[in-house]
Amino acid sequence: MQAMIRQPPEKYGQPQTRWTLRTMLICCPWLRLTTEPGLSQLLHRLGIHWKRAQDHIHSPDAAYFDKLRYIDQQLQLARDDPEHYAFLFLDEITVYRQPTLAFAYERAGHRQPLAHRSCRSNTAHRILGAVDALTGQVFYMHRSHITVSVLTQFFEKVCRKYAGRTVFIALDNWPVHFHRDLLAALEPQKWPWPPPKPPNWSTTPRKKTERKDLPIQLLGLPTYAPWTNPMEKVWRCLKQAVVHLHLFSNDTGALYERCARYLDQFVDGSQELLNTIGLGTPGNLWTGWLHKMSEA
Repeated sequence: MQAMIRQPPEKYGQPQTRWTLRTMLICCPWLRLTTEPGLSQLLHRLGIHWKRAQDHIHSPDAAYFDKLRYIDQQLQLARDDPEHYAFLFLDEITVYRQPTLAFAYERAGHRQPLAHRSCRSNTAHRILGAVDALTGQVFYMHRSHITVSVLTQFFEKVCRKYAGRTVFIALDNWPVHFHRDLLAALEPQKWPWPPPKPPNWSTTPRKKTERKDLPIQLLGLPTYAPWTNPMEKVWRCLKQAVVHLHLFSNDTGALYERCARYLDQFVDGSQELLNTIGLGTPGNLWTGWLHKMSEA
């Protein structure tokens, strides 16, 4: 039964996208059941229930595992030689004026926890951040928009912190991360795969772009695979602690100050944060996925 319900009914000659008790009875004469209530009781005993679906996507990147292996090699290099290499995971988050809905404690009954909204437009604010995979130190910048200029400033800040070291930065495939002007500010890149860019973008930097030769190597994570970026878990912690059901819809300055205060607790590193985001134990960050691939 479990194997069948995980297949679309069309495979069994039923012209619909979801199983019903009636179609199960039609396709399973071997159950020797004739009524839908009888089948419902059987499914209950088998632990099969009518459940709400959840969104699901898997990265379509053909180089998915190859990229993870390559990135893991650089991470191990940084762990083996921290005097010459550093490794960061980078990402951005949007924080909105209006609080996001979430669970909270309240007495049983009709009364629900409230998300206190203002009558003002739901303006957005961006935070650019990165976490050190070895120490748990968090770097961040607050901006209304993340641009090539902002990323360049952020990379300069990182290089000042890790002076004399090559910094590996793993990040998603947002084209701005690989903009021609941004790459021109970095040292020559060794990433084996072509960086993503819209077809109408030129690969030649603009003449006014300043060459900085920042010692940063960008590592593109697999496309549409946010679960491979531990910085996403840092944002999740921020949302749980500050953003969900916040009380600052009439004072965005206070909201951004609270976000900064939360991130500031990691400015000197945190082993607890590393444990939370899956980097606390040295070894392969994606052991399970790569092991499955090697078995295949």
